[in-house]
Amino acid sequence: MTNADLQTAVIEAFKQQYRAAPSHIARAPGRVNVIGEHTDYNEGFVLPAAIEQAIYIAGRVRDDERVTIQSLDYHDSTTFTLDQLKDSSLPAWSGYLRGVLWVLAQECHDLRGMDLTVAGNVPLGAGFSSSAAVEVAMMEICSALLHLKLAQKDKALLGVQVEHKFIGIRSGVMDQMISACGEEDHALLLDCRSLETKLVPIPYGVSLLACDTSKRRELVNSEYGKRREQCEEAARLLGVKALRDATPEMLKANADRLPEVIRKRATHVVNEDVRTLAVVEALSKGDLATVGKLINEGHESLSKLFEISIRELDIMAEIAQHTDGVIGARMMGGGFGGAVIALVHDQAVEQFSAEVKGQYDAATGLESTIYVTKAGAGSSVEKVG
Repeated sequence: MTNADLQTAVIEAFKQQYRAAPSHIARAPGRVNVIGEHTDYNEGFVLPAAIEQAIYIAGRVRDDERVTIQSLDYHDSTTFTLDQLKDSSLPAWSGYLRGVLWVLAQECHDLRGMDLTVAGNVPLGAGFSSSAAVEVAMMEICSALLHLKLAQKDKALLGVQVEHKFIGIRSGVMDQMISACGEEDHALLLDCRSLETKLVPIPYGVSLLACDTSKRRELVNSEYGKRREQCEEAARLLGVKALRDATPEMLKANADRLPEVIRKRATHVVNEDVRTLAVVEALSKGDLATVGKLINEGHESLSKLFEISIRELDIMAEIAQHTDGVIGARMMGGGFGGAVIALVHDQAVEQFSAEVKGQYDAATGLESTIYVTKAGAGSSVEKVG
């Protein structure tokens, strides 16, 4: 289903459910990350791109404090009042949506009841940040319905607060920032300390392919927290505020002071920051050979030093890296399952997709999916009708 068809479907489902038209429809995209993995919460650099696949939310305000949410993806609906936002008996799929309302209430915004219909085509659980897309889309619809004057960065940062304070995951800022602030045909270099951004053009003729292993992530939340703690310990032992402030030379000089596991984690993060800035420079020169080399090195580092890859991700990356038409490929996201991102020349996309899927499925016995996308625009909201 195309995005236009999906938007129409959400609006029509809203009309059928609530017997009236929505006043607004919001959209927020998922993302891929070209390079810069697990550097965001270390105050470093990341280079994500918004994708064309997105979450859509149609809505209208009510005259009471009741919120009704219809989910087309989960074939379910739920109703609650604004004082029930933390009610654990409500459906789990509504958590991120309720979290946005809760954070807005904590920020002293006046809430009202609303009717909502939600659906999306961002693949779930594969590292495309569907949860961040839900949060940002909800921020967009709430901004319109409640007449909130929020800048795009504000919507993203409030989405991060949903993760930290409502969901309980100490995530970084990358996913929400790119969902809210992405630009078509560009990746976004994000400084996760200053939140400064720089648009980085994706060269003409390059597609972004997300190769879903069909191996869903396991233990990612507990392992994510553990990796974050290890990085914080490394920064403490090195005497810096965050690993963003460390250098390869500093790591080498202090290698004996760091336990082996801590040293491995720090080595990945410090070198990943260097790789990310080098990829930006290479893209600006059109040097795709260097871009590919650095992306491939990023996978090796995530697998061997940060140790968040699994057999299926390694197999997918290995196949993708040695298939004609590829520029570079690596695992992306939290790890322990999910997808590999590959930069591929446009003319090779069809053959590349068929070969990678065939070889991977034969090697693992799993049914992979190859998603072809381009760098898309960030979130938005518009009136209906």
